[in-house]
Amino acid sequence: MTRVRKLIGLIAAASVGAGAALAQFPSPVLPETASRVSDHVQVIFGFPNIAIVTGDRATLVIDTGLGSSNGAIAARVAKKLSKGGKLYLTTTHFHPEHAAGEAGFPPDTILLRNAVQQQELIEHQAELLALFNRLNPEYAKLLQGVDNLRTPDLVFESEAMLDLGGATARLMWLGAAHTKGDQLVFVEPDRTLISGDVVQNKVVPGVAGEGGSFSSWLTVLEKLEPLKPLHVVPDHSRPGDGSLIAAERAFMLDMRSRALAYKQQGLSAADAGKRLSDDFKANYPEWASNPDWPNLNSINGFVQRVYAEAR
Repeated sequence: MTRVRKLIGLIAAASVGAGAALAQFPSPVLPETASRVSDHVQVIFGFPNIAIVTGDRATLVIDTGLGSSNGAIAARVAKKLSKGGKLYLTTTHFHPEHAAGEAGFPPDTILLRNAVQQQELIEHQAELLALFNRLNPEYAKLLQGVDNLRTPDLVFESEAMLDLGGATARLMWLGAAHTKGDQLVFVEPDRTLISGDVVQNKVVPGVAGEGGSFSSWLTVLEKLEPLKPLHVVPDHSRPGDGSLIAAERAFMLDMRSRALAYKQQGLSAADAGKRLSDDFKANYPEWASNPDWPNLNSINGFVQRVYAEAR
């Protein structure tokens, strides 16, 4: 399979590639408003959710939106909320709606990213930007002029701490999950976790083509549980509390077990996907009806990944 085909599989696994899925997502143009989640964290709700952490001496923006114009919106909102000082920017993973808006930020913005994510971006940004340009005319319009993303000012291995003044942001790479380089941010004293695609609110998990595995994803969730966050801010669903971590872990274990049982019975991945869709609707009705994500379109990708990992 060529790299481009793998990248198409990457997007399909996350349900971005299907027309029905695209219709369910919010507009890719971010609003210029933010809502408070905790004392130091506010969120622009959109595609994706953009978290803004404000301290007394600096501000951190987490993710950029799709293209420079969305990055500029996020930067303007951050400036309104900021108490002054430095502006930091980081990204939860390398996909375009999360990372391809960095050119819209002021040139003195300090960009941080973990080393694994940065390598993914170097290897795949050209193909993935081309793919997003083909997916949707509105995406293509927003991505005009976006080609090479700039090198971060700081690349770290597993952890970086930012003292923002009265609030600290702990940037963490805990292993591969949705992608190889998924990054999480834990804000103290708020105990707020900005979880990217790693912890969602009633969303079927999808491993991106060359990303992690469900086994490695479960390991990341185990590492997160001791943090006991009071607030969790996902990228593509509504905020919740720390129980989202255990709920997602239980869901993954249950649905993976069901899929493996169908595989042992000799069912094809396609047939298992149909049966697992019925299981899903019966056992997880709130997930099946979740308006934040096209979950029913994601089941087949989930099953295909489970089958592939069981080989």
